[in-house]
Amino acid sequence: MTAPINKNDRTTVYIEDLTHDGNGVAKINGYPLFIQGALPGETMEVHVVKTLKNYGFAKIIDITEKSPDRVDAPCEYFAQCGGCQLQHLSYEGQLKWKQNMVANVMKRLGKIDAPVLPVKGMDEPWHYRNKSQIPFGLGDSGQTVAGFYKMKSHAIVDMERCLIQTDEADVMMADFKEKLATLGIRPYDEQSNRGMLRHVVVRKGRATGEVMIVLVTKSRKFPQAEAAIEMLRELVPNVTSIVQNINGEKTNVIFGNETITLWGKDTIEDTIGNVRFEISARSFYQVNPLQTEVLYKQALDYAQLTGNERVIDAYCGIGSISLFLAQQAGHVMGVEIVPQAIEDAKRNAELNGFTNTYFEAGPAEEVIPRWYKEGKEADVLVVDPPRKGCDEALLQTIIEQKPKRVVYVSCNPATLARDLRILEDGGYKTQEVQPVDMFPHTTHCEAVAWLELV
Repeated sequence: MTAPINKNDRTTVYIEDLTHDGNGVAKINGYPLFIQGALPGETMEVHVVKTLKNYGFAKIIDITEKSPDRVDAPCEYFAQCGGCQLQHLSYEGQLKWKQNMVANVMKRLGKIDAPVLPVKGMDEPWHYRNKSQIPFGLGDSGQTVAGFYKMKSHAIVDMERCLIQTDEADVMMADFKEKLATLGIRPYDEQSNRGMLRHVVVRKGRATGEVMIVLVTKSRKFPQAEAAIEMLRELVPNVTSIVQNINGEKTNVIFGNETITLWGKDTIEDTIGNVRFEISARSFYQVNPLQTEVLYKQALDYAQLTGNERVIDAYCGIGSISLFLAQQAGHVMGVEIVPQAIEDAKRNAELNGFTNTYFEAGPAEEVIPRWYKEGKEADVLVVDPPRKGCDEALLQTIIEQKPKRVVYVSCNPATLARDLRILEDGGYKTQEVQPVDMFPHTTHCEAVAWLELV
């Protein structure tokens, strides 16, 4: 394709859709232009800033026809920070766009004709995250900066508050940041690989109010630890756990392998619905517990359990969905490739007094066929894979073993559509897809699909 437009041209365009990272999409003779800050349905004059063979980029000069869903983004850092992409779109508009996005992906990529229901959103879509991972670093003048990364970069936007995080996270970005120098703690500098404090991770139990603060440091030696503990307890009176994690590698990965409890408990506790969970510094735990309950209840509804069924939960993680299912199932078996997650799942089952669960570490595509050979067949199979979707071998295992019902919990509509197509070609029929808004003001959308063997 030859670009029908050149760099530095000015032109008027109509915005057709949004990309996965929130940019508006306009087309000139089929040639896509990506425009940050544009919304579907808008007409605008733009300045072309870059053209490639198959697509280009432009900036807004003037919006001649605005979307009725356009609003002023309430966050002062919105134009710089990469954490949210849709604050300039009303929340009602976000939910409509996400429903259309999921429906279009189902039809275009998966040729799935099942109904995609309206997105289940939040009554109050702010301050919903129970976990913040705040990078600390040095600014241009050598000052301490803390906040979140600019879009598509590792440059830190220096912030004092975030509208989707907890108040305790704001304290870290404002008060604790300002007091670091008095403690003699130097923030980590990625370029020189020098300095001490890399990240501060704040985790909060929404139901319990318990707070864990994790100081991720470059070295194990932490002479300011006692002073830091005293200051954090003063700044965050409800803190119940202060932890040090050591990451001495030159890497973008946040956590290292060693974790030490400096003060208080090793874990904090939270509940989702009626199920209790212990959360350690590195445990996987959904960051929006209110919507997690909505998501898990939807999975439970689609499972249609009567109290006698045997359920297999592939990709069970720490057992969060498994334990929800165990409330209404006869028996639940969970498999997960990460051994530490399986240990967490066993501990959480014991914490809640469940005796109808079994967890095993290993690849689902190997463990589940063995279970079937041992006579441990499933009436319902639940999958909640990572963004890359299900392993192809697991999908073939499902098709071969033929559980009568499959519930697919997805954090990526594209891989969901792909996998549903494989399952439908293997003898299943998608009955319904229910999107759930786990991450308001971002382009991410989770969904639960219900399939029946036909």
